[in-house]
Amino acid sequence: MATGTEPHLKSEQEPGGVRGKTRAAISAAHLRTDRWWLAPAATAAVLSAFVVYATWRAFANADYYAAPYVSPFYSPCLAENCEPMRGGPNWEIFGSWWGLSPALLILIFPLGFRMTCYYYRKAYYRGFWASPPACAVAEPHKKYSGETRFPLILQNIHRYFFYAAVPVAGILTYDTVLAFRDEHYEWGHMGLGTLVFLVNIALIWAYTLSCHSCRHIVGGQLKHFSKHPVRYRMWQWVGKLNEHHMLLAWTSLVSVALADFYVYLVASGAFDDPRFF
Repeated sequence: MATGTEPHLKSEQEPGGVRGKTRAAISAAHLRTDRWWLAPAATAAVLSAFVVYATWRAFANADYYAAPYVSPFYSPCLAENCEPMRGGPNWEIFGSWWGLSPALLILIFPLGFRMTCYYYRKAYYRGFWASPPACAVAEPHKKYSGETRFPLILQNIHRYFFYAAVPVAGILTYDTVLAFRDEHYEWGHMGLGTLVFLVNIALIWAYTLSCHSCRHIVGGQLKHFSKHPVRYRMWQWVGKLNEHHMLLAWTSLVSVALADFYVYLVASGAFDDPRFF
């Protein structure tokens, strides 16, 4: 359909991407008049801030436990150099040879889940790579192969990161239950940190279960929903969550950072955890 519409090229080298000779010859870079660049710029800024913060906290290896709260960045703790957490998720799978922060052993799973998430892929492709920068704005790259080549083809392991994210969310749920203790490990108490943990785990589960892979696992590959009423009902529930996947992706990202920061404030002595009862 683009035959005969290409402008004459002075250069012997044909341009690539949307300027290739097989694409429609539109001289304007785009026809949008709104501030389309605000969304990708904000996305890049927020994701960069989270990466910087998470990197600092992951390598800090300090101020991540203040009874009864443990940072979600450090749970479960899989090395011997973890701070002892009474009743907490201390699993010394890695021996004394591991001298780095124990957070580096567990963060790969929730971060891998988010990095390969369909929504986050859209967000950072646009925010950092401008691929494309926004709807109806030209793809600036000369070559585009989608996710069919290395390394982007590895994005297809998202489902397996989902399998890993579910037990991690379960462990964080256990940590939230433990937050109903006081600093002396007595049950039947609730502090501000408990409320922070409750909000965080609710958002983490909502984000995890709203995942596209979860929706496919629950209701995919079924020829007749009428023969699988339970899976069909579950598929409907996950579908309703999936409608808000973008919102849940952002709110859960903020909540997990705030939960970690709250533990840091309490553990470092900068803030005393208020008790409701």
